[in-house]
Amino acid sequence: MHFFRYLYGVMVTGAQYQARWELAMSTNILKSRKRLMVLGLLLVPVLVGCTWLFAAEGQLPTFLGGKTAFGPSHYTHLIFGASILVGLCAGLISGCIGAGGGFIIAPALMSAGVKGILAVGTDLFHIFAKGIMGSVLHSKMGHVSVKLAFTFLIGALAGSYTGGTLNRAIYAKNPVLSDTFITCVYVIILGFLAFFALSDWLKARNKTAVKEEGAKHYAEEIPPMGKKLQSLNLPPMITFDENVTPGGRRISWIFLVFSGFIVGVAAGIMGVGGGFLTFPMFVYGLGVSSATTVGTDIFQIMFTAGYNSIFQYGIYGFVFYTLAMGMLLGSLIGIQIGSLVTKVVPGMTIRGFFALTVSAGFVNRLCALPAKLASMSILNMSSNVAELINLIGTVIFFAIIIAFAVWVFFCFFSNFKQLKGEEAR
Repeated sequence: MHFFRYLYGVMVTGAQYQARWELAMSTNILKSRKRLMVLGLLLVPVLVGCTWLFAAEGQLPTFLGGKTAFGPSHYTHLIFGASILVGLCAGLISGCIGAGGGFIIAPALMSAGVKGILAVGTDLFHIFAKGIMGSVLHSKMGHVSVKLAFTFLIGALAGSYTGGTLNRAIYAKNPVLSDTFITCVYVIILGFLAFFALSDWLKARNKTAVKEEGAKHYAEEIPPMGKKLQSLNLPPMITFDENVTPGGRRISWIFLVFSGFIVGVAAGIMGVGGGFLTFPMFVYGLGVSSATTVGTDIFQIMFTAGYNSIFQYGIYGFVFYTLAMGMLLGSLIGIQIGSLVTKVVPGMTIRGFFALTVSAGFVNRLCALPAKLASMSILNMSSNVAELINLIGTVIFFAIIIAFAVWVFFCFFSNFKQLKGEEAR
């Protein structure tokens, strides 16, 4: 149990660093006229397509590409609006809770009727778009180890290929099996996070003093596993952290490639950036400093998410670009509002909402599982009962997410003068 609690701690820490990057990236974009102009240019095809498709409504096929199994892939104003709301909620979670909101995007899209493989591909393209516009920030700060990143990418791209190929192979065999597989992966990951998040929050409620989120600073001392791996001389050796310790630190390329492979597989299957895995692997497993880890992770995400979204999903028709652009717009706004709310909300409340939102994602995917298993004749359950369970999970999920969003906006507007004064200082 101690090992699993430790694993939960490092995964959450990785998600927190991912959220900090998203906030820095969002601020970087919104405060730059050039980046806003680039974003506007990216939206031009979306807006033009909106006008054209609205005029041609009723004259187009219901589904693009002829495959109804992974629909809807057609564009409507409702779908674009829904994508902005999904991105907004994910941004609010990242900014307010301090953990990457990617864990709710795929479940939200799947609950809205988007098939799992399309939800994964779209989420990856959304991450890719953010990576392009925000990766420059840490490069300027000197936090990117190019040697570390490109060695890691050897394994990450191989893992991405494996994860993407596996997803497509399962989909080609049976689209329902594909949805079931992706759902099972999310049930396991979110169930693990939900269990420990709820237990830690319940324990913390009974304590008189609570440490605020983000208050813990990890020492630059190399963890035991990192020391052991760095002591193994298996050439070629990669040097990094030259700006942290004289002469830098060295580690074999084998461990970097292996770590990259694991992260790549997870990203290819789940459609996440991999921050919750990359951070603990780098800091606790390989002994890389936290500053270098964050910068290097952001740099490699641009390549892994780009490769996954375009070559593993996009060229096969499994990226819904209008959804991705809508989510990008929503997340840029949501993460700014969410981060401001943390200044006026108790840390205990934030921890509670983190546990609640993760649990909501877990319940959503768990309730979706019986219908998928029943449709494959694995579970002996009537379709009506299975769909009812699925509906209950969907309602619970969106009710919690919407309630959270309303609460954040209420806190924001009710404390607007106070927040405005703090921003002015």
